[in-house]
Amino acid sequence: MSKNPSPVEALIIVDVQSAFVSGDGAVPAATELLERVTDLLARARASGALVVHLQNDGAEGEDDELGSPGWELHLPVELGPTEIVLHKTADDAFEETPLEDLLDKVGVESLALCGLLSEMCVSATARTALDLEYRVVLPHDAHATYDIPAAPDISEEVPAAMASRVAEWALGDEVEIVPRAAQVSFTAPPGTPTSG
Repeated sequence: MSKNPSPVEALIIVDVQSAFVSGDGAVPAATELLERVTDLLARARASGALVVHLQNDGAEGEDDELGSPGWELHLPVELGPTEIVLHKTADDAFEETPLEDLLDKVGVESLALCGLLSEMCVSATARTALDLEYRVVLPHDAHATYDIPAAPDISEEVPAAMASRVAEWALGDEVEIVPRAAQVSFTAPPGTPTSG
């Protein structure tokens, strides 16, 4: 695990949607997760880093069904040249989206990932970012998932925190895992539009 990574130029917030962080369907420790993501978001904005809110457009009947209350982004968005919302339908946010083009357009070489779910969309997006040779920082306390239910003759219930840690481990040595979101710092990418 990294202790103090060098600054990153983008923050990718993965699927922090109401279905997953509020009400009966919230992941365990959703309140703490939201505090950490909110802190990352505030610091990324203040630095001029690129902020990308990923919003999964769930299928009909899913908790995050497109247009449903659960589909809504839970955190306020400040749309502008350095903050965007990107819709996706696959776990991997690079699949059939302009994410790579958006990052490359402003010269992003390094990014931090946070959000949901650790072993699904966070992991898939991190893996593709690594394959595309971005530097990827993953704060351990700023991504989450659900408990994995017990399966007869296979395993007891797997706690969410353990599932998240396994998802990190499975990403291999290239990802920079830091213990706390507070350790992540940001800088503006070289191609960031300036105002005035």
